[in-house]
Amino acid sequence: MVSMISYLLTFLSIMFWFFRLIVGYCYTMEIDIGFEPLNLGIEIALLFASVPCIILMIRRNLLGTFIYALMYWMYFGSDLIMVISEIIQGTYTNSLTSTAVAAIVGVGIPLFNLIDVYVNKNRTGKFGDKKTDWFYKNKDYDRKFDERADKNNYKL
Repeated sequence: MVSMISYLLTFLSIMFWFFRLIVGYCYTMEIDIGFEPLNLGIEIALLFASVPCIILMIRRNLLGTFIYALMYWMYFGSDLIMVISEIIQGTYTNSLTSTAVAAIVGVGIPLFNLIDVYVNKNRTGKFGDKKTDWFYKNKDYDRKFDERADKNNYKL
């Protein structure tokens, strides 16, 4: 179950990357979809910088996941702070709802991915199982087994 949640979180971060790509494209083409980037230049840089971080996140690299989380927290954290201050002042409007949703998702996904990579050691970048590698990857054992099998000449 834990590895399934891990895969789903990684897939969710990839989907959010595509969503931000669509938001940036629609903003440049002046298509209103209800979401706008804070700063288009930073958004494009964030999209390009996120690709290697997502690859490192898939490979279960803690440093890549931390950089990914730090970038998204710095970018979407200002929006989240602005939305929280609007709620505290009582001037929150319905137009800030899409900004609040994007900010919460933009801060939440990297947080959960960082926690998942730090805690979940089951899904690693290496394929194989340590419990069975001694048997399947040990050529000396295969050689001894073959020599022992050759000495047994049973006749019927």
